Amino acid sequence: MAKLASALVSRLVIIIPYAWLLFFFLIPFFIVFRISLSQTAVAMPPYMPVFDLAGGLSGIIEKLGEFSLDNYVWLTEDVLYFNAYVSSVVIAAISTFLTLLIGYPIAYGMAKAPRSLRPTLLMMVILPFWTSFLIRVYAWIAILKPEGLLNQFLSTVGLIDQPLIILNTNLAIYIGIVYSYLPFMVLPIYSALEKMDHSLTEAAQDLGCTPAAAFWRVTFPLSLPGVVAGCLLVFIPAVGEFVIPDLLGGSETLMIGKTLWSEFNSNRDWPVSSAVAIILLMILVIPIVYFQNIQAKADGEER
Repeated sequence: MAKLASALVSRLVIIIPYAWLLFFFLIPFFIVFRISLSQTAVAMPPYMPVFDLAGGLSGIIEKLGEFSLDNYVWLTEDVLYFNAYVSSVVIAAISTFLTLLIGYPIAYGMAKAPRSLRPTLLMMVILPFWTSFLIRVYAWIAILKPEGLLNQFLSTVGLIDQPLIILNTNLAIYIGIVYSYLPFMVLPIYSALEKMDHSLTEAAQDLGCTPAAAFWRVTFPLSLPGVVAGCLLVFIPAVGEFVIPDLLGGSETLMIGKTLWSEFNSNRDWPVSSAVAIILLMILVIPIVYFQNIQAKADGEER
């Protein structure tokens, strides 16, 4: 009886993640994909065809014949969507690079700190998550606007005569993304550095390496899994970010998240917006698959 219970528990441990993936990713994905193959209609829901089980199997087969790739073809013909994809990838890549530049020293300092101090430092990194994401973004509006706290401080100390125009620019978007996603960069890098055997850097220095050379030849390569994981955790959500570009960016800021929102809510064009979402998902899958292949090769070489 105990063996049977143990076998059931072990099977449940395997089944639950796959069930979660099925219900919260695959099923919604296929629903969105089906809508992307439909046509816009003045109806509720605003697309055709809509399956009606009362029509039986023949009715479903007939509806399947109405699906087409017209929405995907139309996206390739409209330069707006191509520019939105490119702009989103560029902004996300720059933001990820800036987040890495700021996050790596923070993670390195945490890993080098005394063990008794590390839990406190870790809590300080996680602390912003205790506040609503939307409230934190609105706080940056109060800081970056022309009469905001930053311009008041710079004017008080005499560094500027005229207020800096930061809000409603790409710079404000970079600041918002770096601030919001910094913990996602710090935590994986800290995890990799904290597990590292620091005697390796000491051995490198004993063999004649300078501290800087020991860092680039030993520490940084060993922390690469954390760096790659952190970059993916920042880059992937930043590509589809909507709130930060909408609140901190200007009207000319073009990102696919804003375009997707406009198609869904303003134009009521669900099929086209679903096609936009599917292509965006495909773009984001590429770095994930690439990272998995690199990780699999690294694991194979270790074995």
